[in-house]
Amino acid sequence: MTRQIKLGAFLPGGGQHIAAWRHPDQPLDGAVNLRFHIELAQEAERGLFDAYFLADGLAVAFGGGIEGGNARVVGFEPVSLFSALAPFTKNLGFIATASTTYEEPYSVARKFASLDLISDGRAGWNVVTTATEAAARNFNRDQQLPHAVRYQRAAEHVAVVKKLWQSFDDDAFVRDRASGVYFDVDKVRPINHRGDHFKVEGPLNVSRSPQGHPVVVQAGQSEDGRDLAAQTAEVIFTAHQKLETAQEFYRDIKARAARYGRDPSHVLVMPGVSPFIGRTEEEAREKYERLTGLIIEEDGLALINALSGGKLNLVGVDIDGPLPAAPPTEGMKSRQSLIRQIADENNFSIRQLYQWIASARGHFTIIGSAVQIADTLQEWFETEGADGFNILPPWLPTGLTDFVDLVIPELQRRGLFRIAYEGRTLRANLGLPFPHMSRGADHAQAAE
Repeated sequence: MTRQIKLGAFLPGGGQHIAAWRHPDQPLDGAVNLRFHIELAQEAERGLFDAYFLADGLAVAFGGGIEGGNARVVGFEPVSLFSALAPFTKNLGFIATASTTYEEPYSVARKFASLDLISDGRAGWNVVTTATEAAARNFNRDQQLPHAVRYQRAAEHVAVVKKLWQSFDDDAFVRDRASGVYFDVDKVRPINHRGDHFKVEGPLNVSRSPQGHPVVVQAGQSEDGRDLAAQTAEVIFTAHQKLETAQEFYRDIKARAARYGRDPSHVLVMPGVSPFIGRTEEEAREKYERLTGLIIEEDGLALINALSGGKLNLVGVDIDGPLPAAPPTEGMKSRQSLIRQIADENNFSIRQLYQWIASARGHFTIIGSAVQIADTLQEWFETEGADGFNILPPWLPTGLTDFVDLVIPELQRRGLFRIAYEGRTLRANLGLPFPHMSRGADHAQAAE
């Protein structure tokens, strides 16, 4: 089969851009409006997207935080939301974020296995190692765990969750009324995990879904993050401003996956892209300028601070001057480095920096016509920069509808994107293998 672009739709109901809520097309209560989320899911499915993706946070941040004054300060817990959306769709996948830092493996395995069954095999887990001191204080800690410890814990956490998802063989449930046998006891097993961070006996009390188990997604870009992704992830959400850095990341991840004995084609790299789309480039730029003009200065400064590690004091600093150095962080090290890179390479002032990252938070912003945007996506896809893209519409629903109505047809005309879903599960549509089970082991082994 000819290789084609995979697409995720990153759709927080309050919009991606920090000023999205001020746009007249954006519902003011979009972040907590279930009906609006249903409409977004159905629009993404109309566009044949592979999945609806949602990030998640575990704290409300005021003042110096990323969500200080915009509509993303509150929102639904993703797995709960996706469980509600699943019955309103047939093919669209649902990739929800859950933290390995503050959640237990059994709970994570159970809720994602449940979503996978509810959706008939369309669930994915976005693995994150939660940063920020605010989140730590909500989970019985005074400070966040060090970066390296978070990733050590994450590696073990993911391994435990996968073992739990493999508690039952695919044919374990006989459900034979005549014989009285509900399940074959020889096809279910505890995992008996004992590690540095977790002790979990198992088995999981949720059975397998039509896709075997949820797709594992990861978004780290640091050295620790890359290694975790290469070992465990099936889809990698990444942030790049230039094709050259995207290519370096892509080739590095594929090489690492191969060293871990994995098929590199089963590790999909999907950079984030925030498109401002017009029927002409001029129209697209007008949309960008209009939304940029709605940014509240305090929100822009809070955004820079949050993405720079949360300890960058910009009070009293000339915002039309250069970005000062940020203190070392135990938070998002790769994002802090990327923000610094964006500022330096573009010679941005503080104001210009927050205007540029207001929509994509370090991901790639494209302003242009559908043809221009398709040209860029095609170049990245065909030159080892990406297997697909996670699309971040700046405001909703218009940004999503523009992509569905204008860019999707252009990609289809070029043979780069599907004209119909290939299957009913997320794994099938992404072209990922079914994780077959091997019987008789201490715990089942997945093929990947």
